[in-house]
Order: sequence, then C-alpha cells, then structure tokens
Amino acid sequence: MSNLLIFSIPGFLTLLVLEALWTRRQARRGMRELRGYEKKDTWASLAMGIGNVIIRAFTTLGAIALWSWGYQHRLVELGEPTRWWSWVVLFFAEDACYYWFHRSHHGVRLLWAAHVNHHTSQYFNLSTALRQPWFTPLTGPIFWLPLAFLGYPPAMILTAEAISLIYQFWIHTEAVRKLPAALEWWFNTPSHHRVHHGKNIAYLDRNHGGVLIVWDRLFGTFAPEDEADAVRYGITHDLATFNPLQIATHEFVALVRDMRRADNLQNALGYLLAPPGWSPDGSSQTATQLRRALKAHSRA
Repeated sequence: MSNLLIFSIPGFLTLLVLEALWTRRQARRGMRELRGYEKKDTWASLAMGIGNVIIRAFTTLGAIALWSWGYQHRLVELGEPTRWWSWVVLFFAEDACYYWFHRSHHGVRLLWAAHVNHHTSQYFNLSTALRQPWFTPLTGPIFWLPLAFLGYPPAMILTAEAISLIYQFWIHTEAVRKLPAALEWWFNTPSHHRVHHGKNIAYLDRNHGGVLIVWDRLFGTFAPEDEADAVRYGITHDLATFNPLQIATHEFVALVRDMRRADNLQNALGYLLAPPGWSPDGSSQTATQLRRALKAHSRA
C-alpha cells in the first residue's frame, strides 16, 4: 500500500467526524432527505476498512512482484519520474485501468463477490468510502499490469493508484449536491457516485469511473442522477447483518451454493462468470435484463 494512503487515514477520519456532526445538525433542522449515519453501519464500514488495510499490507507485495515482472518485459519506456508528461499519461492510463477493473467487478459474478461488500451499506456517507473489500486486493492487480508494460515501475503505479483512491473518498457524500456543469461532465462527482451506489434499476452498474467520468460516457455506462428517481442505496437483496465477516463473504457463499445446484458444467460456469443475477432458467435477472424489462414496461 502506498504511503500516501497511510498518511491520508487521519484526514479521512477527521472529515468523517465533521460530516457526521454536520448531518446531525442538518437533521435537527428538518432536512430529512439526508440519511446521515447509523452507528452499527458505520462501525461495520470501519471494520471493513481496517481489514482491507491489513490484507493490502500482504497482497501489495504480490502486486509489486507482478508489476515488476511486467516492467522487466515493458514494451515502451513511458515511466520516467522526472518527466512531467510521464505523470500526465499515467494519470489517464491508470484511470482507464481503474474503470475496466471496476466495470469487470460489476460484470463478472466471481469478481462481484469480491467487490460487492462496498455496496452493502444502505447509507451513503464518508464512512461508506471506507467499506473497502477484503478480496479485491487479490483480484485487482492484474488490471494495472498494462501500466507496467508501458514502462511504469511499481512505485509510480502505486502512487497513481493511491491518488485515485484518495480522490474517490470525498465523492461518497450527500452533503455535496451538484458541481458546475463542466466539472460534472469530466469528473466523477458525488452526484455521479450516488448513482453508482443506487439499487434503483436505472442506476444498476452505472458510473464506474474513478477520477474521471468520461470513460462511462465513452463506453455507454453513464447515467445522471435523476431528482425524480431518488437514489436508494444498497444492493438488490440487502443484507440484514452488520457482521464484517458475513458482509465480506456472503456473495461467495451464495455463489458456491448456486454452482453446487447447477445441473451441468455450463450452468455452473454461468453462475461463476456471467453477470450477477444470471440464472439458466431466468428465475433471477441481470442488471441489463432488469433495465430492458423496465423500458418495456414504461413503453407499454
């Protein structure tokens, strides 16, 4: 884990406390649309964050080994720390890698099982940003390997990744509504990220960007926040627990259960590799299928 992230933790916690105090004050003034904080939910998020930090302390060594191998087999030499343009290219390249990492972890059920716990909170505040997955440190590094092939050493990759994660902390808030239109067009903002955490059918699997939202606009996964369709946070089947271990593993348990009941190898692989919600008999549906049904219903 980059030292930038470690040094940012006190700032994260300070901002979290300030937001909690602010939302409590707003609630007293009658602003009921703010969900604010719930103690058990917040502690669950913090426990997930602590677990992620501990796991990353070990898995980062594997990521460095993987990226070092890629750097040794680099195709070009873009990663020169003393060149300003190397950092500019790295910023855009790392953000593209993050987009495909994030989109893949919503589109493949095995990867979703590793990522889903970040979406399990029915609240949206700065503590939600700290509800970090325990297994994406294992599934994630391969998505940043292209940066090593471009000639970026592991230290530069870790730095760019940390900058992205630090940026993404502040967009987990209801305190900021809309930014100026130019910023909303280019950057991932609280408004865009509220959509990403929504379980409304129109919002499922949308807005996967890290710092920039342009990747979603380019690849057809962007959805704006619609005031007429207030965001409902969580997952399609919300958990009834604040136990960090269950939050971290519940989808793996469900995945294994579904694979065991599959009547052939093809269906077992479907449960493993198809999008979340896939089923061979249509008894459950993917986000794409749910959106199609919603559109058909609205036209009828």
